[in-house]
Amino acid sequence: MANPSALDTLTDLAQRESDEAAKRVGAARRTVEEAQQKLQMLLGYRDEYAQRLDAVQMAGITPHAYHNFVAFVGKLDHAIAGQQEVLRHAEARTALEQKAWQQCERKRLSYRTLSERAAREALRVENKRDQKLMDDHAARTVYYKR
Repeated sequence: MANPSALDTLTDLAQRESDEAAKRVGAARRTVEEAQQKLQMLLGYRDEYAQRLDAVQMAGITPHAYHNFVAFVGKLDHAIAGQQEVLRHAEARTALEQKAWQQCERKRLSYRTLSERAAREALRVENKRDQKLMDDHAARTVYYKR
C-alpha cells in the first residue's frame, strides 16, 4: 500500500480536481438556465407578436404590413430554432461535466478509502506493538517478582 503522505497528497489533488469539476457543472447548469430563459423569452415574444398579428388582421392590414409581420415571425422562428440548438448543446455540455465530476468523485472516494485503510492498518500495527510491549512488561514483572 502507498505511504500515508502519498495518499494524502493524492486525496488532496483529487479533492481539488473534484471541486473544479463541481464548479464546471455549476457553470454549465447556469448556462442551461440562461438558455432556457432566453428561449422562453423568444417564445413569449413570438406568441405576443402572433396575437398582435391576429388583432391587426381583424382590423384590416395592408399586404406590405402583413408581409413585414410574417417576415418578422419567420425571423423569430429562426431565432427560436437557434436558441433551441444552443439549449441542446448546453444540456449536452452539462451532462458531460456531470459525468466528469462523478468520475472525479469516484477517484477522490477511492483515495479516501485507501487512506482510511492505511490508517486502520497503521493503528492495528501500533496496537499490536503496544500489546507486545505490555506483554513483555508483564512478563518481566512476573520474572523479577520470583
